[in-house]
Amino acid sequence: MPSRGSRNGSNDGTIGAQQVARIAEFRAALRRFERHVEQAGRRQGLTPQRFLLLLQIEGAAGRLRVGELAERMQLTPNTVTELIIRAEDAQLVRRSSSAEDARVVHLETTAEGRRRLQATLVEAESYRAELREAFDHLAERFERSTRPRRKR
Repeated sequence: MPSRGSRNGSNDGTIGAQQVARIAEFRAALRRFERHVEQAGRRQGLTPQRFLLLLQIEGAAGRLRVGELAERMQLTPNTVTELIIRAEDAQLVRRSSSAEDARVVHLETTAEGRRRLQATLVEAESYRAELREAFDHLAERFERSTRPRRKR
């Protein structure tokens, strides 16, 4: 039976029980945040993927190519293209060809897309503080657990 390690981990490549508990706590806070954002987005008529599409486009000020957008969203370029088409049909995004390179397509959110994105973000703001606290707690514990130990 594999060793479960010490409370904080061991040299045998295992993760200790306390570290596992902290990671689980952080992951639960992250999932709560994601769920609240998804629910807020749905109240604005946005699916989770459409919310993420608007967020990435707005956050990059239209400077992302489809491949970069796919990477950021962790989706295939074909899936992102379909999302863009649907969002464009819903008048949430607008595509335009680059004046410098016809192969490049610029994306921007429309006023309606920005309105829905902003409403979702404002509603989810209170949950961001909870996630930040969980992240700070995990980062602090991680830093302490990875510091070299003094030899006695």
